[in-house]
Amino acid sequence: MDVSTFEELVALVSPSIERKNTSMREAIPAAERIALTLRYLATCEMQSSLSYQFRIAQNTISGIIPAVCSAIYHHLGSEIQVPESENEWKMVAEEFWAKWNFPLCLGAMDGKHRRIKPPPHSGATYRNYKGFFSIVLLSLVDANLKFLYVDVGTNGRVSDGGVWGKSKLRQAITNGDMNIPEAAALPRSASKLPFVIVADDAFPLMPNIMKPYPGSNLSKECLIFNYRLSRARRVSENAFGILAARFRVFGTTILTSVPNTKLIVLAACSLHYFLTNRSKNTYIPEDSADREDILNGVLIEGNWRQNTNQLISCQRISSRGSNYAKDVRDRFCNFFNAEGAVPWQDNNYTLH
Repeated sequence: MDVSTFEELVALVSPSIERKNTSMREAIPAAERIALTLRYLATCEMQSSLSYQFRIAQNTISGIIPAVCSAIYHHLGSEIQVPESENEWKMVAEEFWAKWNFPLCLGAMDGKHRRIKPPPHSGATYRNYKGFFSIVLLSLVDANLKFLYVDVGTNGRVSDGGVWGKSKLRQAITNGDMNIPEAAALPRSASKLPFVIVADDAFPLMPNIMKPYPGSNLSKECLIFNYRLSRARRVSENAFGILAARFRVFGTTILTSVPNTKLIVLAACSLHYFLTNRSKNTYIPEDSADREDILNGVLIEGNWRQNTNQLISCQRISSRGSNYAKDVRDRFCNFFNAEGAVPWQDNNYTLH
């Protein structure tokens, strides 16, 4: 984060965390409170280490971090929002088509487990399929690696599909409250299909959620569909990867309450959006994200993959989907193998 971006962050967040000097003590400046919290999010250093660096008592630090995280989310979290109009959704879809060659795409959805200290007497409620305790972070990501939607806090026992089923986003889409455009024609085609979200095998196949064809003995056409879907879905994988690489707090178990853990996660997601907008070249350098050498069929991995403490994906589920959902996927598949084909896909479809 460069100096000007930090100063902007301080100006935005300070009103909620400033404290007045008293006759007994001098208040810790807001900028120092924010700097300490950013240091914690970026490194997950022990409070004893932070206390030594900032010359602030550990018991004070334990109050500063959740308070600043709450303020960051309060002031920046509103920037993370799903589109409110049909035109805004169409703009998201146009960027996915322009950058990732997937039409009618409203975002890439993914879910990750965040390690937690289980609440007292919670039993196995938060124990996930990997055997550790967690809450789930569900997100919808746009073509530029920015979060459009974030849901944090569902217990780790629930699959991605279950988290999706409980989410406000699904409820809003199901109830028709999202102003999602009606089915539209594919580029260079008269065939109309619904706008969709791309996802992995942890989500159910639905008319508005596209996931890969399952199995190992797939036709070339199905493999090409899976490649094109994986290419679009890579934005969510990279967003999570960069988030965890920049904020190392995601790589460890935070020894705090579940509500405070949620605040920490929401603050980091808000900062990710803020920094992607304000100082993307510093926050996400060119070699940070995955990219393709499409001429030679090589996936060049982003630097975030060197971070060994990555977030854990949710468990895959078996979902056959409705006949209509399968038909939508088949029609996307036909499009990618006909009018919507790109010159390099025959050399790259095994990359997914």
